[in-house]
Formats: sequence, C-alpha cells, structure tokens
Amino acid sequence: MPAQVTNVVIAGLGGQGVLKSSDILAEAALAAGFDVKKSELHGMSQRGGSVSSDVRFGPEVLSPMVPGSQADYLVVLNADQVDPNRHCLKPNGILIVPDAVDAAQLQNRKSLNVALLGRLSQHLPISEADWMAAIRLHLPEKIQAVNFQAFQLGRGGQNSGPERRPA
Repeated sequence: MPAQVTNVVIAGLGGQGVLKSSDILAEAALAAGFDVKKSELHGMSQRGGSVSSDVRFGPEVLSPMVPGSQADYLVVLNADQVDPNRHCLKPNGILIVPDAVDAAQLQNRKSLNVALLGRLSQHLPISEADWMAAIRLHLPEKIQAVNFQAFQLGRGGQNSGPERRPA
C-alpha cells in the first residue's frame, strides 16, 4: 500500500463516462483497502461540455480535491481536453490519452472510458479482481462483458500509443 496519497484526475466531455469512470476507480480503490475521496466538476456536461472528476486514495485522505498541479495521473477521454486539464498534472505525472488504446478493437466505442481505466490500472496497486468487481457493481449486467473486454484491452497493452509524460 502506498505511504502517500495517489491523485487521479479524469477529464472529458459530457456523455463520455467521466463520472462513471471515477465511480469505478473509487470503488476499486476502496475494495483494495484504501481511504478514498472523490469530487466532480460537471460544467456544461449535458451539452457535451467539459467534465472532470478527482479521485484520491491512500492510507488517509483528508480532501477530495486534487491540489493544483499534483495529479499523479491525468486520464483524458477526449483529446481536446488535454490542454485545458494539463495544469492538473504534476511535473512527472502520467498522461493517459484516448490513443493509448486502439479504439478499433473495442466491441463498443462507448467503453473507451473503461479501456483507459485498464491502461491506468497498470500503474496502480489495485488487483484486477477489485477492478472487475467495481465494473460489475457500477455497470448494468447487459454491458459488463463488453466493458470487461475493454478493460482487458487497456490493461493488456494492445494499443496504438503509450501514455505520455508531458514536457
């Protein structure tokens, strides 16, 4: 278990699953035994506007908000949201962008958010079983198989490009 708090920001546009992604991440971290806090900024989400969610986990988390420029990971579901959210990432943080997975291999393109969680999972001390349980808990049964496949695609590294460390 990390001795410090891990900070993750998930950003995208309304309807892309930013909030669902943060729910799954928070649930998986909780199941792994971490203290978890989460916050959301909806913006103009109903009109396809910017949406972001902060998830913080560790031995003890006092605030749900990721402090400025302190995100260890920035997961962006829409490439247009990289620049508006880049300020969240700490200098050696990891940026995970949509092209980190090959979207053509997804059974349903709406599961890109879960595929990117699979990519993120490679960096976090959370078991695959905890991730699967969180997906089961937060998604309807009829779309679970598609999302398990998407998660495995992201986790397995069958991708068109790696995550990036911003300059």
